[in-house]
Parts: sequence; C-alpha cells; structure tokens
Amino acid sequence: MPTLRYIAFLSDDPEKIASFYNRFLGTKEIGRSADGDVSITDGFYNLTFLKKRPSLMEPGTETGLHHVGFQVESIDEVKARYLEYNPRGVVADEPADVHHGRIRIYDPECHPIALSEDGFGVDAKAEKRFPRVRHVAYNALDPETMLQFYRRVLGVHELPTSDVRRTQGLGNRFGGDGFTNLAIHPFYSPVEGHEARFGINHIGFLVQNMEATMAELATVLKIERRPSNRIYAELRFRDIEGNALDLSQTKGWEVDIDKWEKAA
Repeated sequence: MPTLRYIAFLSDDPEKIASFYNRFLGTKEIGRSADGDVSITDGFYNLTFLKKRPSLMEPGTETGLHHVGFQVESIDEVKARYLEYNPRGVVADEPADVHHGRIRIYDPECHPIALSEDGFGVDAKAEKRFPRVRHVAYNALDPETMLQFYRRVLGVHELPTSDVRRTQGLGNRFGGDGFTNLAIHPFYSPVEGHEARFGINHIGFLVQNMEATMAELATVLKIERRPSNRIYAELRFRDIEGNALDLSQTKGWEVDIDKWEKAA
C-alpha cells in the first residue's frame, strides 16, 4: 500500500529551521544540496526544507508547508491509476535525490504529490522513535473529492472518524495509510480556531514525554492547548517560520480503520 513518507516545505532559511527541528523534535539531518536544501528525518519521514527560489518553478510559492510524498511499490501502477482518474493529469519528473521523489502528480486542488519507490532515502525498517510525524492536515475547497482521489489513486482508507463527520453534515474527512492520519478539512469553516490556510495546514508529532517537550519549546515560542472537543492532539505551536504543528501523547491519531497511534 502506498505510504506517506515525505513532507516538503518552502523555507527562507533551511539550515536554521532544520536545526530547530533537530533540537526540539529529535530529527537528524540526512542530506543537503548545493542550492541550500536540507533534508532531515524522524526515523520514518523525510522532512525536506527546500530553499525558496525561482528556479524551483513551484506552482505555489508561499513559504511554509508545501507538499507531501508517497512511497509506492510501483510508480508505473500509481501513474496508470492517476491517468485513469484524470486523463489530462500532469506528470512531472523530479530529480530522484534525497530532497525529491522520482516523479510528481497533482491532486484535484493542484497540490503536488511526489512519488518514490525507495522511501525518500529513509530506511522503512528503522526502529520507531519519538517524536515522530503521524498526522498531515489539509484545508480543501472540496474535502470529499480530495479524499476520493487519495482513496482511488493512492489507496488511502477512509476512517470511521470521517464517516461520523459526514453523517453529522460536516465537511471534515479523514484517511489513513496504516502509519499516518490524513485529515482534509474545509477551507471555509466556522469552527473556532480554524485557520484558513489553503493546502497543508499543519502536521502533527507524537511525543513520548509531553511535559519535557513543552518545557523545551516554551523557551523559544508559544504553545497553546487545543480545544478539549478536538478528537486529535493536545497542543498546537508554530515553528520559527510559522508552520503549525500539533503535539500529542495520549490522544494520538487514527491511522487506519480502528487503528490508533499513541505514545501513551
């Protein structure tokens, strides 16, 4: 099954923000480019900070969380499903280095999805460790169509939490690949605390010792408790370039049908 393994950011200072993640979230550097890109890992994900520059030729140029990538068994098979879903879908080559996939496709709202067969340079058998990414959340104009795309093209399973929202008349949709919770929220939402940021809104880390992580982070930035009625994650903060991140220890995230990942 295709698995989320990669998150790309556009960054003004990749070295500085990578150092922030390494210090406070326990990641390790796995490579850097002559152009200033820096890639780090939590032991499962490749988090790549691409130096913001015109030569990237990205369709979206806003600094911050930018796109995701899936490890797949066969790029050709996923490409075929993609073109069956959308015969006019764009397929673009990527450099196939530690900072990129081999090709990219685009979801229904034009967000890139990198595809790789080698795990984006991270050993899939690496021992689980904390902190680690287990949540990616989008804001979408049409969450239902987005979820169906990820189901049909990339095999993501719709989660029970998603069906509950549907029966309640709400637009939130949730999928999982067995390791990561993929949330797709309405861009236009009246929910208290909602941030209307199109595309990837935030990501979430599981942490084993919430109090210790909070104490460290609180020395350099502000951390907020999430509303108690939210089903996922306990805390929210922003990194040094303004990207929103959730932290969870006890609530965790549903990552597949009736499968939850928690740290405690």
